[in-house]
Amino acid sequence: MKLDRKKSVMLRRSALLAAASALLMFGLHAFPASAEPIKDRVLKEGSITIGIANNAPWGFLGADQDVTGIQPDTVKAVLGPMGLKKVDFVVLDWGALIPSLLSNKIDAIVSGMAITPQRCEQVIFSNPDIAVGDAILVSKGNPKNIHSYEDIEKNPALRLGGSRGSTNSENAIKAGIPKDRMQLFQDDQSAFAALLAGRIDAYTLTSPSVINALKDPSLKERLDRAVPFTGYVQNGKEFANYAAVVFRPEDGGLRDLYNESLAERKQDGALAKLAEKYGFSATEIASPDVTAKSLCGDKYR
Repeated sequence: MKLDRKKSVMLRRSALLAAASALLMFGLHAFPASAEPIKDRVLKEGSITIGIANNAPWGFLGADQDVTGIQPDTVKAVLGPMGLKKVDFVVLDWGALIPSLLSNKIDAIVSGMAITPQRCEQVIFSNPDIAVGDAILVSKGNPKNIHSYEDIEKNPALRLGGSRGSTNSENAIKAGIPKDRMQLFQDDQSAFAALLAGRIDAYTLTSPSVINALKDPSLKERLDRAVPFTGYVQNGKEFANYAAVVFRPEDGGLRDLYNESLAERKQDGALAKLAEKYGFSATEIASPDVTAKSLCGDKYR
């Protein structure tokens, strides 16, 4: 009986400890670490902690190990006039970005994350800065004068390369390019070799991927990005993903403040200069008509 009573006491203690732990965890997740709104803290302290995934050209470690990229520079340009003096960057795996944000380890994400209705259920987004559409690589000087999927579709002699299973390849087919005039590749290097050898006339990628590819001197000497370029158009609108800064759901005040200043940076041309610095064209700056609210739909907060 003594042994049974001892076991009973131990079980009760274990149950109480488990309950206490559950309450503690609930409390930690139910209440922010600080009662002060993040907007007030950022404005008062002049500092913010931002997560990046080290992916160029969005937010990445440069040769000097300093963080650079279009979105870190945009954040500084947007929040700088409001007194932001210090940005602490934290390099994380892509999959750890949203969990780190929601657990208060970082204050925002600047890593080219696209606004999707699924993500809008977890986090809130600023209005988009860059529209990420399809782009193509062509031979130097664009000798075949390719500026759209339609140009390729209408010319039976042209052949397009694409990455197997990519949205870009799917968009090209939706735009009317016959499958028998498309060559799909397992990796970019194989496609680059095919383009350089003349086995294909163009290779479709996202615009950031094209920008990164042309950082390679051996490719830049022989290939160009076709500019301008029109990708898949549906109902009069060209397909694009829209990248934005990501905040916690409870930090709408900072998000709204950010949006106000972002609109000014679009209007005064500051964002256009940053876009050009990182290889984006002026047409890739997200239109003021495209907002987080329009992209999140009923998931917008």
